[in-house]
Amino acid sequence: MAAASNVVTMPVQPAKSLKQSERKFGTAVMSHGLYVLPALLLRAQARLNLTSTQMVVLLQLLEFWWTADGSSHPSIRTIAERINLSTKQTQRTVDALVEKGMIAKTNRRLANGGKTSNRYTFDGLIKKLQAIEKDFEKARKAKLAAAKPGGLLANAD
Repeated sequence: MAAASNVVTMPVQPAKSLKQSERKFGTAVMSHGLYVLPALLLRAQARLNLTSTQMVVLLQLLEFWWTADGSSHPSIRTIAERINLSTKQTQRTVDALVEKGMIAKTNRRLANGGKTSNRYTFDGLIKKLQAIEKDFEKARKAKLAAAKPGGLLANAD
């Protein structure tokens, strides 16, 4: 007589499928996080009159902005080290972004009166992107219409 077995056979779990980002960059790289920003920001760099240095500093500041109702507050030193600029160059670039109305900067103080990193908000950038979005949408529709039979004239809205 055969003994009854108390072993339960478990179903084989299929291998976890990789996300597209993991397929592109690898799981180890993506384990450090994902950074979401509107593609319009990259596409409109020239329209926003941002130099490459200003764009890189802006992207670094945005990476520290985690919630819609929050703010960003990395130190100038942190940004400078990440992008291989001096703190003076980074500060000048931040000041240029403020002058262009892309960001607002507020000095912060510790409870004991000492200085800490500044607070950055992005209302100006958001308003500028919202204002130019209509032009980019119009251009996108024109490009699609131009590709159809008859071109722009036959496919005007």
